Amino acid sequence: MKKPEQRDLFPGALEMMILRTLKRQPLHGYALVQHIKRTSNDLLQIEEGSLYPALQRLLKEELVKAEWAVSSTNRRVRIYRLTAAGAKHLQRQVSSFERMLEGITRVLTPGES
Repeated sequence: MKKPEQRDLFPGALEMMILRTLKRQPLHGYALVQHIKRTSNDLLQIEEGSLYPALQRLLKEELVKAEWAVSSTNRRVRIYRLTAAGAKHLQRQVSSFERMLEGITRVLTPGES
């Protein structure tokens, strides 16, 4: 099994991954972490110390909303959902990221000027 990378993400990356994951389906925090880890083939490990402050920022900006529910193990969990504003924000962030990635790729590709 691969060891998760312990490296800093670029600013906004965690929020973008959270929003993209919640676009797929509403989830609680632990499930968000597991989805990101699984989807990245265990290359990314999001720590609770990063996740919950990011979720609080997204709640404050009204990009996500949260409600309490009971899990299959009878535990109270907070389920996070993407809002319409969050979906629009995600679209803008992904477009910006794709442009930035294109620029970085051009700089790193041999033979490009």
